[in-house]
Amino acid sequence: MEKEITTQDWNMVSEVELVYKSKVKPSERPQLKRVNDVYEFLKKHWDENHIELVEEFKVILMNKNHRVLGIYHASAGGVSGTVADPKLIFTAALKMNANTLIISHNHPSGNLQPSEADKRLTQKIKEGAHLLDMQLLDHIIITAEGYYSFADEGLL
Repeated sequence: MEKEITTQDWNMVSEVELVYKSKVKPSERPQLKRVNDVYEFLKKHWDENHIELVEEFKVILMNKNHRVLGIYHASAGGVSGTVADPKLIFTAALKMNANTLIISHNHPSGNLQPSEADKRLTQKIKEGAHLLDMQLLDHIIITAEGYYSFADEGLL
């Protein structure tokens, strides 16, 4: 027999509230227009002591004018990989009210070529962004000496 729902039961449900507060004026946010700007921006926000040690995955969240709203540190793993959860990436993007994303990760080995797993994840995030009326602008693989751009290589 099913339990009857009472007013007390409804009061036990969590309430969700969406709030967005920024301490930076839109005109003062960095604007990333070229892939080289993105690489330089990422290098400034990457711990240089980790870039050749462990693989990390970060997401640059931006508005429609490509002004940076924030950086989401999605994951850190081991020497040969890390797991980036698209659900958490989109949770961060929605909370920041982002319209555009750039995903990035490093290869501690120094190899700039994307793996098949890198390509599959990029496609999955691209498709998810499209469903949410967002745009994945690029996936950048960085090393201490350079970068690989999925957009520049025609993989987006």
